[in-house]
Amino acid sequence: MEWSDLRIFLAIARVGTLGAAARRLGLSQPTMGRRLRALEAAVGHALFQRTADGFILTDEGSVVLEHAERMEEEALAFERRLAGADAQLKGMLRLSCSDWFGTYMLAPVLAEFSARHPKVCVELLSDARLYSLPRREADIAFRIKAFDEPEVISRRLLHVSYAVYSRSDGAITVADGGAGLHLITMDTAFAEMPDALWLKRLLPEAEIAMRSNSRVLQAEFCRQGIGLAVLPQPIGDRTPGLVRVDLGEKPPGRNTYVGYHRDLRRLSRMRALLDLVIERLAN
Repeated sequence: MEWSDLRIFLAIARVGTLGAAARRLGLSQPTMGRRLRALEAAVGHALFQRTADGFILTDEGSVVLEHAERMEEEALAFERRLAGADAQLKGMLRLSCSDWFGTYMLAPVLAEFSARHPKVCVELLSDARLYSLPRREADIAFRIKAFDEPEVISRRLLHVSYAVYSRSDGAITVADGGAGLHLITMDTAFAEMPDALWLKRLLPEAEIAMRSNSRVLQAEFCRQGIGLAVLPQPIGDRTPGLVRVDLGEKPPGRNTYVGYHRDLRRLSRMRALLDLVIERLAN
């Protein structure tokens, strides 16, 4: 058995199709299929049931999955331990956060860090996905959801206040539950976010004109005069052409948490960056 084929097996088991697994690993679909067949031949069992909807684990595949995940975790722990032993302020740090937090909060801190430690390359992944720290998808993660993984060390970094904004040259009259107003809010996948629910409760008669999972885009839509938007104050207050709108009640703010894997706690470059972030942003 080729040990590297277990990586192929894990990817297929997690996403359910050869195509999606191939894209995740950067391999071709024929290569994935060939490697999977070689693994099944080596262990002497079919590991997946091929269906029209994708690949479903067989009983034997479930047994292999249990062991393959433990092997993967040991390999990742080995990588983390070696990374944690590196005391030089050089190398790479991979961070994950939302787009607005990276642009408005982290960018100035990262610029200062880069000036202090020019041999450290920071890779910033900014989207709505929650990257996994245990699986080394990121070294440090910033997010509004608290961490619950036992191997992650985390803390509350800061509380971000939100406010309602409109284009500065528009006259806003709020009456009759917001009838006649247009709103910019979260996309349907994030419709249960506290600020989206708050806006819906306060202005039940207003019409939703635009949705987006990007706060930066929401601010730009608002600046273009499309409608009202609830934004983190670091975005709204720094976007030219926007003014706050008082609806008689403040929207809920959000906490931001920072976390990293416990095996990296001695990694000097990680500690240097985290200390600077806490010094500049923590409240």
